[in-house]
Amino acid sequence: MKFLHTMVRVSDLDASLAFYRDVLGLHETRRKDSEKGRFTLVYLAADENPEAEVELTWNWDPEDLTSGRSFGHLAFRVEDIYAACQHAKDKGVTINRPPRDGRMAFIRSPDGISIELLQAGQAQEPREPWASMENTGTW
Repeated sequence: MKFLHTMVRVSDLDASLAFYRDVLGLHETRRKDSEKGRFTLVYLAADENPEAEVELTWNWDPEDLTSGRSFGHLAFRVEDIYAACQHAKDKGVTINRPPRDGRMAFIRSPDGISIELLQAGQAQEPREPWASMENTGTW
């Protein structure tokens, strides 16, 4: 058995692509538009493991998407948890669970999907402003 992808429904494809590409650094591997089905599928992957993809499913007709929290989360290993969180924050993303422990943080996609960022290797030493930062919202 081989893991292929995780699918998440998105309400705004452009906003979601900006998040997954510009904030998380994933790149688009392929795309499929279905006129008959009235949807677009966009597959994204990280350079380190392109075989594990995130499939964004955008239905052209408006629909009410429920909280992403019921989905669970996507997890990504990052080389520098503090730099990754600062980058996300600089892009306007709320750090819902800051990396107080130098190891783990949570942010959310534009559709509320919970994204876990994990420090590669050992946890970094706790440092400010992250060490004393409170949680914001839910993660």
